[in-house]
Amino acid sequence: MTVDRNAPAPQRRARPDLLDRFLRYWVLWVTLGETAGFLAPTLAQLAFAGSPIASAALILAGAIEGAVLGWTQATVLRVVLPNLIRSRWVGATAIGAAAAWFVGLLPAEWADVWQRWPAAAQLIVAALLATFLLCSLGLAQWFELRRLLPRSGWWIAGSAAAWCAGLVAFFAVATPLWQPGQSAALVLAIGLLAAVLMALTMAVVSGVVLRALLRRARAGAGHRPDPRTGNESPSQPA
Repeated sequence: MTVDRNAPAPQRRARPDLLDRFLRYWVLWVTLGETAGFLAPTLAQLAFAGSPIASAALILAGAIEGAVLGWTQATVLRVVLPNLIRSRWVGATAIGAAAAWFVGLLPAEWADVWQRWPAAAQLIVAALLATFLLCSLGLAQWFELRRLLPRSGWWIAGSAAAWCAGLVAFFAVATPLWQPGQSAALVLAIGLLAAVLMALTMAVVSGVVLRALLRRARAGAGHRPDPRTGNESPSQPA
């Protein structure tokens, strides 16, 4: 048997790019985190529906939802942004989620007031409230993200787009399925199904936005090829 010494050595298969792996982990863990966190307002709605403290209970439950979501987000983000402070991110997400629930409940709480306004005034206020609701989480998280990521202001718009897409998915599923007179178990099951689809949609869109921001930061910081894998690796943490 002869050996061809000129034959090229087999190349080691390149590992997936760090940011591609980040996106997969982000979608998985953020979907799980938002689905689990959404149990808090779902259970609060079932427990306190019609109660004078229903709104307060939902806002508190929203803060719990945000804390759970923030914890899973921070867990994945620290892989690519090791200087991220988890407690700040979790706290900011909880505050942003509570604010979103507060704003989201205002139309129902003050329906007898705003329904007497002119149509133009109703439209303007509704647009402002919707904008704040969608931007609240991204804005709260930006105060921590701006320390670590250039042009992180885009995260506010990206997060808003992600939540807009997620809420559309939620109501597209839940609205036709929820009907008066259903049992609490069925209402809960429908809510959880819609929540999973909302969480997945939100996770995909927000993950794509974050990956784009991280790639831009890595390109701006410079990168070098990794001789062990053939992939390009950042010369400093993204």
